[in-house]
Amino acid sequence: MKMQQFLRFLNQQLTHWRRQYKALRRKGKLIRSPKGKSHRRELLRTMLKNILLFLSKTNEKSNRRKQERALRSKAKSVKSNSSIYAVGLDWAHEQRFSVILAIAVVSLTGVIGHKLYNQTQLQVGHPAPQTITAPYTASIEDQKKTEAERKAVSKSSLQMLMVDARMNEQINENLQQLLDDGNEIRAIAGAFPFFDPVVLSISTQRYLRSCADSEWQALLVAIENSKNQQKKGTERTAASSRPSSIAAPNQSRQPRTTPSKSDSQSPQVKPQKTEPVDFSQNTDFTQAKAELESYRLITSEKSLSLLIAQISQTRQRYTQATTKLLQETVSPEAVYEESLLLDLSDVEWEKTQMGIHQSTERILTQGIPQGLPKNILQDAVSLQLQTFVPESAETLAKNLLLAVLKPNLQKDEEQTRQNAQKAAAEVQPVMVKVRHGEVIVKKGEQITVWNFEVLEHYHLIRREVKWQELVKLGGVIAIAIGIFVWVERHIDYELRQRDRLLVLLLTLSVPGVITIGLPYTTWSALSLLLGSFYGPTLGLTVVGLLLPILGISLDMSKAALLAGVGGGILGSYIAQRLRSREELALLGVAIALTQGGIYLIVKILIGQAFGSTWYIVLREAGLFALSGFGWSVVALGLSPYLEKVFDLVTPIRLAELANPNRPLLKRLATETPGTFQHTLLVATLAEAAAKELGCNVELVRAGTLYHDLGKMHDPLSFIENQMGGPNKHDTEIKDPWKSAEIIKKHVTEGLVMARKHLLPTAIQAFIPEHQGTMLIAYFHHQAQQMAQSDPSLTVDDADFRYDGPIPQSRETGIVMLADSCEAALRSLEASTSGKRPLGATSPSGEGKRSLKDVSSEQALTMLNNILRAKWQDNQLVDSGLTREEMSQIAQIFVDVWQQFHHKRIAYPKLKASSVVRNL
Repeated sequence: MKMQQFLRFLNQQLTHWRRQYKALRRKGKLIRSPKGKSHRRELLRTMLKNILLFLSKTNEKSNRRKQERALRSKAKSVKSNSSIYAVGLDWAHEQRFSVILAIAVVSLTGVIGHKLYNQTQLQVGHPAPQTITAPYTASIEDQKKTEAERKAVSKSSLQMLMVDARMNEQINENLQQLLDDGNEIRAIAGAFPFFDPVVLSISTQRYLRSCADSEWQALLVAIENSKNQQKKGTERTAASSRPSSIAAPNQSRQPRTTPSKSDSQSPQVKPQKTEPVDFSQNTDFTQAKAELESYRLITSEKSLSLLIAQISQTRQRYTQATTKLLQETVSPEAVYEESLLLDLSDVEWEKTQMGIHQSTERILTQGIPQGLPKNILQDAVSLQLQTFVPESAETLAKNLLLAVLKPNLQKDEEQTRQNAQKAAAEVQPVMVKVRHGEVIVKKGEQITVWNFEVLEHYHLIRREVKWQELVKLGGVIAIAIGIFVWVERHIDYELRQRDRLLVLLLTLSVPGVITIGLPYTTWSALSLLLGSFYGPTLGLTVVGLLLPILGISLDMSKAALLAGVGGGILGSYIAQRLRSREELALLGVAIALTQGGIYLIVKILIGQAFGSTWYIVLREAGLFALSGFGWSVVALGLSPYLEKVFDLVTPIRLAELANPNRPLLKRLATETPGTFQHTLLVATLAEAAAKELGCNVELVRAGTLYHDLGKMHDPLSFIENQMGGPNKHDTEIKDPWKSAEIIKKHVTEGLVMARKHLLPTAIQAFIPEHQGTMLIAYFHHQAQQMAQSDPSLTVDDADFRYDGPIPQSRETGIVMLADSCEAALRSLEASTSGKRPLGATSPSGEGKRSLKDVSSEQALTMLNNILRAKWQDNQLVDSGLTREEMSQIAQIFVDVWQQFHHKRIAYPKLKASSVVRNL
């Protein structure tokens, strides 16, 4: 018993010191420091001495005196040194905060101002402080002249051209359309030749189809006269083989004209009485007459009549085709201006079409540049057609190609640039010889670019660290950090030292990537991580402060800077609202599109997206979008590791921890089903209160699910898991002190399990803080009853109180209240279950209040008493909850309880026989 008394005293003292330490730490006055280790070792040595004295083999009185002296000495030591201990920790905390601020200022200044470390004292355009001569003879490159020559060579380099596939496709489409038009006209005219070329030659068929109507009538008359003469005699038959003359020899030959539609209405036109015309001098006429008469001789009159009818029909179709052709020639884009299209045979036309396609393909493959003279193009077309097109169709094919061919070569910017760079690289540097002792620059003269190059070659440029510029930059960064600290103190989230370190590291990543030469910096990763870890306010603050600092300190594209900041703002604002990794991934896509879009818009506004460099701007916009997506993927990959290393709880991680399929929660549901049901009810109550009071609902939900984790070490020691079985505290233990130790052990065992499974510190805090230092009233009452019957027993309240600490946040305070009120509401439900049914009245007809109304009033009264007791027991002094919120929480708990135990309809009692009949 004496050992227990001594240990209880030590426990009380340690609890007292812990409360003082927590109070000072919450007020921001101290934090644990390495300088406190020596003092803690001294206290441990004092406690060890006390234990050794207490355990020494002396008589009882001597032991009691030594124990009292040791305890008094320890208390005196604590009293005398407590102020020093607090002051030391307070000073250490203040210094530590200053050190962290100094590290932040120095690191940011060092990374952002990296160009200020190796600046030159002598600069171009400034006067020389003294006359400087060459220390030795050397050949030095004149970079200005070299660059000028390289630029001249680059400009004079040949431009590379590339074939425009779209223009080739358009040319081929136009050509095919013209050929289709020709095929349509030839289809109207019919097949050609229309008769066997062995009987009628191609030239004769062409003449018979296209000759004037007067010639065709004269030819028919001549054939008819020849037939009549043949009947008169053999001598006249011989004469009929010669061309007959119908008209006087002195009459001129009528020119051939295109027959009109009215001239050939029937297959065979009868001779008309007209003025005789002599066509004997027309070779085509004579040849046609001879071939027709020869055909009559070798066949019959009937065959000749059929042939003449076919010729008349062909002439009619030819007239229609010619009319169609004349209509086409009215268009300014017409290429079939002559009857060359109809004079070609079908075989020649097929060869012509094929040759035109082949020639077009070769010409387009070689390319037609812009500004090519017309005569050169005509010569090239004629040269190509000579190989692939029949000679009779060259003119027609040439007209077709010249009508559709257009320049199809455009400038290849990338290849031209590469050729220009290659040509410039081949230019040898322009070297200038500087002799020993030669004056490089005189005192007071302005330093030119050439002077600076010479001084740089001789290492006469004095380099130094621009301390003044660094101090200015450091001042700007210090102001920015001051703004960040001010914002930090005005948000709900209290940053720890590790949080500030993480914010600093993420912030350094942005200028760090720019420093190594990459314009595609980590804005998206910074915004996603800061936004999801610490909320939109802190993320937007960091992004907003980096914008002006990087804009004035680093030489980077303003379009790139604005694009990155735009993506950072979007990520910081939305990240913490998301509840899954998938939503964060979609946010990464949105950030990528935002960065690429802003870059393109800025380039359009400043006019760089137009002209020959438009595709470069599009490429850069695409790269910015791709970089934003890539850094978002990196942030998503790093997020779980950062959460573990820096002990962070994000909404997504809390949602993952609250998943009932996690191994720890599945064990809790399986091994302690009663505790798990109790946990779910407590979580429902706590969530409702947290939502109403504006607390972290996800944290309350996850913390509540793990708050009774330690009950798995001995499930049957807790009544909710006994399932109506015997209570081991009444049947086996029968010692309230041991029972209290078992009950308290669920807190320590819960912390052990939580640390073993690497639960976040914020979740671990719910395990001890939901009990605080509350009294285990049931066993404390048993111990008091036993002490009344046995005066040798002494009841110390510390034996029946949890070790604490009391709730240190609003969330853990709400869970403490929900845990206590859930059991009370459950007991109230059990106590009221034996009342008369809903709607029943007293015999006098009065008191018609329902069970639900009575239970609500009783529940609210009971919960107010419980919350008042917790408040008076000082369990909530450190939680941040106010006395006014106690009544609000009680009402919320009652409302939630009523939703679970709502009013049900009372079914009438039916006799079994009536039920059977109804069935």
